[in-house]
Amino acid sequence: MHIIEKTLDDILNRVFTELLKLPFDVIPTKGASSEIFGCLIELKNPRARLSITETKGKAFSSLGELFWYLSKTNALKYIKYYIPQYVKSSDDNETIYGGYGPRLFKKDGHINQVNNVIEILRKKPNSRRAVIQLFDAKDLIEQHKDIPCTTTLQFTVRNGKLIMMTSMRSNDAFLGLPHDIFCFTMLQEIIAVSLGIEIGSYHHAIGSLHLYKKNKLNAEKYLSEGTQSTNYQMPKMPIANPWDSLQKIISAERLIRKEKFDQTNTNELDPYWQDLTSLLKIHTLLKKKKYIKIEEVKKEINNTLYHSFIDQRVKTNQKIKRH
Repeated sequence: MHIIEKTLDDILNRVFTELLKLPFDVIPTKGASSEIFGCLIELKNPRARLSITETKGKAFSSLGELFWYLSKTNALKYIKYYIPQYVKSSDDNETIYGGYGPRLFKKDGHINQVNNVIEILRKKPNSRRAVIQLFDAKDLIEQHKDIPCTTTLQFTVRNGKLIMMTSMRSNDAFLGLPHDIFCFTMLQEIIAVSLGIEIGSYHHAIGSLHLYKKNKLNAEKYLSEGTQSTNYQMPKMPIANPWDSLQKIISAERLIRKEKFDQTNTNELDPYWQDLTSLLKIHTLLKKKKYIKIEEVKKEINNTLYHSFIDQRVKTNQKIKRH
């Protein structure tokens, strides 16, 4: 199956519709699922990487997972703050064996694969060798609760734009696919900006694309919202070296967890990065149920398109509290 769409919601509509037509007769370790084996997805506009629906509008958890990667760590404590379900994927209650951060930036303890890709494409933009390996042969030697679903990330420049191809051995359509597309297209744009070029299309190739039966009703609920394709997209990343800004946000994130907002030292960042920092602050305030403070931080956000994600989460939190 080949799916070509311009937004994440267009993709999810197509994927859920097709998977719900199939029997839930594939039974791996995590329960019965429907499955499409061999699927290629193309997102024509990688900045349209966020769902704007009530069911799948997961800006906060997606952002948390992205900075987990960028922090070069596989610590469980970090990611469970944003996605509590990761607790089930830890072998030792301290780390996630298949965590992408060390594999991206410290593979085998010292290989920065992201930096290698950038250097390869600076020297030879048309190269076919700019590949990051996440799945490793040694991942099959011992049993682990979590090994990478992503096998490789490939980057190349065509017509002056950075194109990306992600290869997946397995992809949970409901829980994993939206987060993967968000994180990898953000990485695509970070690398494009590092090279001083625009982003091109994003391609996502999957061996087993599946929907677990336990998520069937949620997928049906998503489709029942009747979302129409929109022009919603994240703004362009600033045309400047992104790594200093990212490091400042990574440092600020540690303080944000402790509600030490005044110590984050991110006021001099470009508004693009300031907004992402504000979203991380709001995630902490949501966990603390400090809704008045949320409104104060919300006023700091430059791009009002993020307001819908904030309002939606506040509404959901308050609804849960009433019940």
